[in-house]
Amino acid sequence: TPMILTPTHHTPHTTPTPPTHPTPPSLPRFLCHRHATTMIRQRNGVHSLATTLSMCLNLGLAAILVAQIVGGGRLAATPRAPSQMATLKHFNIRPGMAPRSLRMHADVSASTVKTLRDKTGVGMMQCKKALKESDGDLEKAEEYLRAKGIAGAQKKAGRIAAEGAVVSYIHAGSRLGVLMEVNCETDFVSRGEAFKELAESMAMQVAANPGVEYVSVDDADQEMVARETEIIKGMEDLKSKPENIRDQITAGRVAKLVKEKALLEQAYIMDPTKTVSQALVEAIGKLGENIKIRRFQRFNLGEGIEKKVGDLAKEVEEQTAAMQAEAEAKKTEVEEKVEEKPAEEKPKVAVNAKAVKELRDKTGAGMMDCKKALAASDNDVQAAEEYLRKKGIAGAAKKAGRTAAEGLVVEYIHPGARMGVILELNCETDFVARGEKFNELAQNLAMQVAANPEVEFVSTDEIDPKAKEREFEIEMGREDLANKPENIRAQIVQGRVDKIFKERALLEQDYIMDTSKTVGDAVKEAIASIGENIVVRRFTKFKLGEGIEKKEDNFAEEVAAQMHG
Repeated sequence: TPMILTPTHHTPHTTPTPPTHPTPPSLPRFLCHRHATTMIRQRNGVHSLATTLSMCLNLGLAAILVAQIVGGGRLAATPRAPSQMATLKHFNIRPGMAPRSLRMHADVSASTVKTLRDKTGVGMMQCKKALKESDGDLEKAEEYLRAKGIAGAQKKAGRIAAEGAVVSYIHAGSRLGVLMEVNCETDFVSRGEAFKELAESMAMQVAANPGVEYVSVDDADQEMVARETEIIKGMEDLKSKPENIRDQITAGRVAKLVKEKALLEQAYIMDPTKTVSQALVEAIGKLGENIKIRRFQRFNLGEGIEKKVGDLAKEVEEQTAAMQAEAEAKKTEVEEKVEEKPAEEKPKVAVNAKAVKELRDKTGAGMMDCKKALAASDNDVQAAEEYLRKKGIAGAAKKAGRTAAEGLVVEYIHPGARMGVILELNCETDFVARGEKFNELAQNLAMQVAANPEVEFVSTDEIDPKAKEREFEIEMGREDLANKPENIRAQIVQGRVDKIFKERALLEQDYIMDTSKTVGDAVKEAIASIGENIVVRRFTKFKLGEGIEKKEDNFAEEVAAQMHG
């Protein structure tokens, strides 16, 4: 039943020629699509309202729109039928509303959104919003996006981004840390505050989303996707679904799971109304360069370490007894030395390599400490052990067996933000972790990783045996071995292989704070000094732009090309 409309007043106008196509029987003659469009053009000059009219034609809303034009711009009558009221409520339209107020209530067709996306490369929701703001007009929607600095991001996304910054975020308490590389096209943009702020917010975003594992859905491990697909296919609730739609349901669930682990799909912490991807697109439009989040690494302190639950009272009692025994031993040694005369300076002693190994195995002290102790004790292993105990070095090996699940996650960003390191250093208690000595050691070790570009592992124990075998085969094939005796070739090659992998192990490097000792020795001294087991658990190092093939351009030609459009 047509709506009963009573225009408040009527402005004379010339009625256009009636259309040749038949008019729907349920609507007056002037409500046909072509006729109404002409009237809207003549009266208001708003061509885009025709889009709204065509969208509403099947719902009986055309009468409302045309009556506003004929009646002077305002809807005076109220629809009587409940179905008509429901339709108006759906579109949030009320009597007395002006025609232009109806523009935002029209739906935008999917095909129009797709056309705009193809032209601009902008996200679906942003295209939809632009089309609503522009009343479905593609050209105006494109201008709207350009004004917002969003359009054109797709074109920039194809350009090489090898500059940028390596940034970090360490959460309060140093139990959570993130290292990230964000790329742009020029170092000029990377030095800007806007880019720095964006990069830092993205590192914080990773810390805020514990489920995030990769940058985009394209980075998802395909083996993981295949496994999840098989698991979902075997779920009980799918068996009750029609067989012809089970694959679609499975694909939808897998896609959702993959998106939950992709950084770019998360709600942006600085503006939850947009995703990280949309925030990145806006930054591209604003800064005028391609911007990419290349990679990130997140460390949660102690994750994966099985903590030992012990009897604290018993442990304290044992430690107290040990300390008392040590104090008594020191007191006795002092009393014995009171009457001793100063010893004459002994000549330097050649240290026996076997004795060094034996002392190291017994005490866990570093090689240089063992050599020094043996030299001072005339190669007497027992006397050297006592020497190390006095120095507080012996006993580190025993502490090394204790569980270390506390500690710190620290970072080091080299000046210029072109290299960064994140490192986890563990100890036994949070009391020690908060101490100045432990903090200083952690910061020094992070700096050590940055200072040793070849370092890949914490210790040689982490190296894959297969990697050692491959390196052994390569070294065995070298030409310089041909003139060596066959019976010693394997020893020579083994020595070379050990040297190669030692250069890649952090604990084997010279300590940057004291090059007379290795990093491993420095850690053992810290164990003896602090009294707890300390473990360098892991680290990650990012070097800006490594692995990215940079495009070499003629700068003058590029400027000329830009000036000529």
